[in-house]
Amino acid sequence: MDISKPTIVVSRCLGFDKCRYNGDMIPDRFVKKLGNYVNYITVCPEVDIGLSIPRETIRLVSENDEIKLFQPSTNRELTNEMSAFTDEFLSSLPQVHGFILKGRSPSCGTKDVKIYLGREKAVGSIKGSGLFGKAVVERFPAAAVEEEGRLTNFKIREHFLSKLFMFFKLSEIEKSNSLAELVKFQSDNKYLLMAYNQKEQKLLGRIVANKDGKNFDTIVKEYKEHLVLAFARAPRYTSIINALQHIFGYFSEELSQSEKNFFLETLEGYRANKVPLSVLIHMLKGYAIEYNQPYILQQTILSPYPEELVDLSDSGKE
Repeated sequence: MDISKPTIVVSRCLGFDKCRYNGDMIPDRFVKKLGNYVNYITVCPEVDIGLSIPRETIRLVSENDEIKLFQPSTNRELTNEMSAFTDEFLSSLPQVHGFILKGRSPSCGTKDVKIYLGREKAVGSIKGSGLFGKAVVERFPAAAVEEEGRLTNFKIREHFLSKLFMFFKLSEIEKSNSLAELVKFQSDNKYLLMAYNQKEQKLLGRIVANKDGKNFDTIVKEYKEHLVLAFARAPRYTSIINALQHIFGYFSEELSQSEKNFFLETLEGYRANKVPLSVLIHMLKGYAIEYNQPYILQQTILSPYPEELVDLSDSGKE
């Protein structure tokens, strides 16, 4: 493990081993690229509870208001085995900052997993979470958790990466035991937090101000709880525009009227979904360099994760 990198738990079938139910592996371009910037811990809950490769299909069924893991061909119920493995595996993990899990899997899926309303296929179905994936979401609220298929969507991927590196940095500050470092963290992330949740951004500022003289452990625990709330969902474009306008205010007096108009027109292009956010970010970064604004240059909204991971491709699928 490289302690200078975030740690991610990833489904083993996503480019690491031929462990799918049919003996296949699913190479994933994003998982491979991200591997240069993170530590990976792989998991395949089905194999890790002793199922073979290849193996007969397993599915989730709803019986008596309980979700059970069932293998139709053998009439075998695997709920207890999966629950025991999940608890043991998740409890044994070192500090992790994210999960990339196989979508729609009865073990790893976090949403849109088919749950049959009985053991027979013809009885209908609903959507839910896999047993392992559900436990991950419940036990790791501060981790960036996503399915590999959803990460082909640009906004979802950007949110995942922003949260991953935000909470990794916070974990480093927790180890430093330094309130000054936490204050700087809040300062550096001011406009990114404003873009995510302005209410929580202001509350986080009050927490680090520490007017009540609380000890560091108490402060960082409270701070982390509210940072989780701030990153509960991807930012709305209106909130992003508000944050960018605040940054623009640092240069507006230095710019000509035509330069101001050009920026505002570009901002409207972003609002209309005709201009990517990266264009505005590069414009503001250029202004910060030209007009010597170090405070703005250190703002993480300009680069919330390594620039090498920036990829504007978008499947358009949610």
